[in-house]
Amino acid sequence: MASSCPECGANVGVGNKPMAGEIVQCPDCGTELEVKNLQPLELAVAPAEEEDWGE
Repeated sequence: MASSCPECGANVGVGNKPMAGEIVQCPDCGTELEVKNLQPLELAVAPAEEEDWGE
């Protein structure tokens, strides 16, 4: 399965059985993308990880 990158429009493959919440990387711009919906396949820019500072 594939969808387009919301940042650069490149074709991004997510494998045959993507899962909601899965993180993939755009092969062109390197942006980390999150699988938001499966039907239809929708990708969105993944939220940045925040440090937990040991909490």
